[in-house]
Amino acid sequence: MLDTRLTDEQQALQDTVAQFAREVVAPVSYHHDSTKTFPYDVVRSMAQMGLFGLPFPEEYGGMGGNYFTLCLALEELARVDQSVAITLEAAVSLGAMPIYRYGTEQQKQQWLPLLASGAALGAFGLTEAGGGSDAGATRTTARLEDGSWVVSGTKAFITNSGTDITRLVTVTAVTATNGEGKKEISSILIPVPTPGFSAGPAYDKVGWHASDTHPLTFEDVRVPEENLLGLRGRGFANFLQILDEGRIAISALAVGAAQGCVDESVRYAREREAFGRPIGQNQAIAFKIARMEARVHVARTAYYDAAARMLAGLPFKKAAAIAKMVSGEAAMDNARDATQVHGGYGFINDYPVARHYRDSKILEIGEGTTEVQLLLIARELGL
Repeated sequence: MLDTRLTDEQQALQDTVAQFAREVVAPVSYHHDSTKTFPYDVVRSMAQMGLFGLPFPEEYGGMGGNYFTLCLALEELARVDQSVAITLEAAVSLGAMPIYRYGTEQQKQQWLPLLASGAALGAFGLTEAGGGSDAGATRTTARLEDGSWVVSGTKAFITNSGTDITRLVTVTAVTATNGEGKKEISSILIPVPTPGFSAGPAYDKVGWHASDTHPLTFEDVRVPEENLLGLRGRGFANFLQILDEGRIAISALAVGAAQGCVDESVRYAREREAFGRPIGQNQAIAFKIARMEARVHVARTAYYDAAARMLAGLPFKKAAAIAKMVSGEAAMDNARDATQVHGGYGFINDYPVARHYRDSKILEIGEGTTEVQLLLIARELGL
């Protein structure tokens, strides 16, 4: 039986982040969403709490926790603001984790204390305009020239890539092509700013309005040869492993969003009266919310299981794909039902469920679409 009980330390962290989300994040969420501004004050507060260093060892400036503790924090933040949660998730699992997993000791000493402190953000440039799920179709190139990598190309939909505190972008690039046209893809660290690197205008997104997302351009960007991250030719393979871990974190975020929709719906159903009684006393409303809660329970159990497998050193690719798919769908389904429970108020942006309705769709797309998760699950079944 999967033990879903939290330790005293884990429970204390969850309670602390939950209180922070209610008292600090929630009051400014509508402002940042409506003005499409990055929540620098909130990020600074999260940095002071040590959230950006949760899964990293103390020797690199971290808090000495693990990936599950990060997931607990993400779940609580996403209950009230998905933009804030994805800022933390991307900074840790995409910005810093590749360096922790594959970097040299020098790279770890140089970058991890800065990124774990939250004083700076890192980003990972994988996706390109012509290659999302087909990330192997990478066109960005990097060639060695006089002891430097010269990087040229573009990336799309890159989170945390254009903030005032962005200090690093790791990119996947084609570093060679064999006689059969097969690409050798490597990962390269690019400090920000570096001549030739630029972030385009922020995207006008359906949701996650307070999250920073840009297209990137690299025009003969030169960085030292030692900025290669991991083994040459292993960039794409390594990042696929990073995505497996990241799907657990995204699942935790989605569970938080789904739970937030339950929280708001229960509150509204108790307060809103129609025909002389709270609408929650009507079975049509009560059963809808009960189904929402069931989705949360299933999705949370799935990500707890995936995280437990990963931390135990067991195979977890299938479990992570299941968790990501189930939780993403739960978030979207709950957002739709919560909006229905709220009626006209659910269509007003200063109500949290309206923001969840816009924000949650990307959870069925980002870090692997639902269809990609189904493909991964099928492959793990030998199909």
